[in-house]
Amino acid sequence: MLTMRHQPRPSPRPHEAMQQMKAEDREKKPKFCINDHIDILIEILKHLDGPSLGVASSVCRLWCTIARSDSIWEHLCFRHVSSPPPSSLRTIVVALGGYKELYMVCVRPVLSRLLHSDLVRSSVWTRDEVQLSLSLFCVDYYERRLLGDTSPSSLMFLCKPVNV
Repeated sequence: MLTMRHQPRPSPRPHEAMQQMKAEDREKKPKFCINDHIDILIEILKHLDGPSLGVASSVCRLWCTIARSDSIWEHLCFRHVSSPPPSSLRTIVVALGGYKELYMVCVRPVLSRLLHSDLVRSSVWTRDEVQLSLSLFCVDYYERRLLGDTSPSSLMFLCKPVNV
């Protein structure tokens, strides 16, 4: 019967030893997890557009909770406004369904129309454009909630391009 002797393993080459040391160092370093830094995550999500924010909300429960936050949607709604909205506006928007609803009903259609018409993406809205968008939002709210009408608002045609 043939017996095999255990032969000592040859010592690793200097290059292999260096790689092994680097791998051990990587294991010792603390890993960065964005979910442990909620403030940073909120700032990142504030810079997403509406569709991307919707996709981000499906990553995990934490991201979903943050993406549902009204402050994120408020930032998204007024990103294109030159001056900050008055503080009294927040109470009205929240009473009418929140900033996500405002974005979905008014801001998104306007932004998509502007993007399709090849206008500059970073254009700043005038005060009149903001007022019109908020007025449409209020009309839509009252038609749906108070009149029980689930169809789109009678004035929402103003958000669509007109061929003249």
